[in-house]
Amino acid sequence: MKITYNWLAQYVDFDWPLEELGERLTMLGLEVERLERVGGGYEGVVAVEVLSREPHPNADRLSVCRVSDGKGERQIVCGATNFKPGDKVPLILPGNTLPAPSESGKPLVIKASKIRGVASDGMLCSGKELGVSEDADGLMILSSGAQAGQPFADYLGAEAVDYVLDLEVTPNRPDWNSVIGIAREVSALTGGDLKLPSVELEETGDPVAESVRVRIEDAALCPRYSARLIRDTKVVPSPSWMKSLLEKIGIRSINNVVDATNFVMMETGQPLHAFDYRQLAGWKNGEATVLVRRSLDGESFVTLDGQKHQLPRGAIVIADEEKALALGGIMGGLDSEISESTQDVLLESACFLPQSIRSTSKKLGIHTDASYRFERGVDPEIVDWASRRAAGLICESSGGVLQAGAADAYSNPPSPTRISLRYEKTNRLLGVEIPGKKQASLLQSLGLRQGATSESSGEFLVPSFRVDLKREVDLIEEVARLYGADRIPATPPRGTVGRHEHDKLHDGLALARQILVGQGLHEIQAQTLISDQAAGIPRDLELVALEHPLSSDMNALRPSLLPGIVEALRHNANRGVADAALFEAGSVFCRRNGRLAEEERLALALTGNRFPLFWMKEKEAGDFDLFDLKGRLELLLEALGVRGTQWRRTESSEATFVEEGSLSIGQRFIGRFGQMRPLLAAQLDLKKPVLLAELDLGLLLARRCEGKTFQALPMFPSVRRDAAMLVDESVSHADVLRTVKKAKPDFLQTVGLFDVFRGKGIPEGKKSVAYAFVYRDRRRTLKEPEVAAAHAKVIQRLQDEVAAEIR
Repeated sequence: MKITYNWLAQYVDFDWPLEELGERLTMLGLEVERLERVGGGYEGVVAVEVLSREPHPNADRLSVCRVSDGKGERQIVCGATNFKPGDKVPLILPGNTLPAPSESGKPLVIKASKIRGVASDGMLCSGKELGVSEDADGLMILSSGAQAGQPFADYLGAEAVDYVLDLEVTPNRPDWNSVIGIAREVSALTGGDLKLPSVELEETGDPVAESVRVRIEDAALCPRYSARLIRDTKVVPSPSWMKSLLEKIGIRSINNVVDATNFVMMETGQPLHAFDYRQLAGWKNGEATVLVRRSLDGESFVTLDGQKHQLPRGAIVIADEEKALALGGIMGGLDSEISESTQDVLLESACFLPQSIRSTSKKLGIHTDASYRFERGVDPEIVDWASRRAAGLICESSGGVLQAGAADAYSNPPSPTRISLRYEKTNRLLGVEIPGKKQASLLQSLGLRQGATSESSGEFLVPSFRVDLKREVDLIEEVARLYGADRIPATPPRGTVGRHEHDKLHDGLALARQILVGQGLHEIQAQTLISDQAAGIPRDLELVALEHPLSSDMNALRPSLLPGIVEALRHNANRGVADAALFEAGSVFCRRNGRLAEEERLALALTGNRFPLFWMKEKEAGDFDLFDLKGRLELLLEALGVRGTQWRRTESSEATFVEEGSLSIGQRFIGRFGQMRPLLAAQLDLKKPVLLAELDLGLLLARRCEGKTFQALPMFPSVRRDAAMLVDESVSHADVLRTVKKAKPDFLQTVGLFDVFRGKGIPEGKKSVAYAFVYRDRRRTLKEPEVAAAHAKVIQRLQDEVAAEIR
């Protein structure tokens, strides 16, 4: 929704600068998306009167004009054709710069020159060249009240400089799609009166009922339809003030009749449409009927833009007894448009069903300013006022005769909505004390009328234009908006967090799922019932057989998640998906001390290429190995907050694994991980290494450390020392870290391995490893001798413990 600063100021008094106006509107919920300055820079632009206009002797499309600037006469060469002797037009004098930049974007300085051999002392201007409108088709024709020699800025007066505000209107506030609706919000803030224009019509013609009848086939589609008739109109260009205002907000000026309907639409939010009355069937006999109906099967229609449309079933059509005249609420028809030959204007002001307008507009791909407003809902109570306002403007500019009254079909006016507000509830929700009288005053400033009232509550009648107010909390929101959200103090939320074992387990499972999905694994859900011959069953677990199984494939409760996840790998491989990273969290069943027990487990499975969608070739990316699995388990345990875990590599006696490891916390066994035997994998059509793991999820979650610690970022710099050394192949990274820890060096913060090299220059049975040692003191900046002493202590220990040779 676009409005201008000066236009808004016509309806409500406020003394806020532009920036403050934008901020206050935004705080009300009307976000200002963009501000644009229009006008200004009119030095050297004056009004002149055209004295004569003759053809140019050397150019067919140019004319030579004599104009009066109040001090004398000037000769101007001009290419426009929309003016005649006696018209007042703007002239920019030589030596001045056009207010609007040229097409190249550079300022254009006007000079006295010869055009095709004829002297030209200045330039007659269009509205676009002066930056006051988008009209570039001809000269800007000034009103008859303009004086020759009058500065153009004085002619414009307060409109010389204006600002366009582009506002974001939320769908629940259709009343904001109008200047009056926005002015109402500003008046509520200022406490001033809303200044609506007076509408006093001279209805000197015969009663409109003698010339027009309105018939609505379905009142649900069109709750209200009003028609007025203006005779003997003259379709001419709009007054300069209206033309300029519309073009500032991006609406192209067409003529005085159409522009009046567009102006009132932007002013009130009520779309209107003007028909050429003499295109209606039966107009000669005074029997013209406006029919509001649904579209017929197979009906087509040509809209104002010349496009032919096949109408969807049920679309709202405005028609006479013979043909369609307009697509209701969206666009008029080409056959009934207002043209220069129009003598009688039928003015429509109506209210249509939003759902129907939205559906038809979407199906036909036609979106107009009118459909935008009808889709969000218009106020049926403003239909007649908007019609009267537009009729007055048309008569004022065209000299037409308005017939008395209106053909107004309004069968079921809605009753006002009544909402009760408890003042104490407002205070509880907002957390501030606002007196009841103040709350009532704020609501009344928005147009709500107060009904029954008491010290503790009040009843309010909602005006028809506020379709968003339906409940008590809506009124509380209005109080908060006008009171000012910035005046409501911020307070920390109050509440309690419940504790329950089931909730704790659920939260732990959700966190584990989130961590594994973040590592690129996909979750599966396998069957709880399995075959006692299923692959992947650990042989040290006792199956729980069913006494009455449904089939041999489901004759036991699963004691492990591995059979189900292995079956999922096989299922994917048989369908061409050889790369998979899966996990499952679920229940297993086993016997504990002779009794059936249910436990929560977590299983992981990796097979295939570790980066299936990587840019590297498959061989370069490599397949999953045991360390990929171990790394994912480490990340899971660290994210869960499980501390004190021990990893052991064990000799596998298990028929499932060729290489196996175990995980424990103290003496408690947590789970196992390893690589499936290649022979078993081949039997399952799994051609690449298969890595499996199964953990006791219930025990993991019970051993979680949920406490969080915070450590501030260091204030003093670190010092890094690198050390490259030769060690035996048997020396592991863990051995190096253990040795460094034994040295207990001062200030050592981190140790990191960044290079391992074997090959040329390295003796057989040896490897070159390079470590980065970072030293830091959080209380002060370290000195070089302190770092050197600590680092020497580390190097000496490595030489003694792992026979490191420093390179």
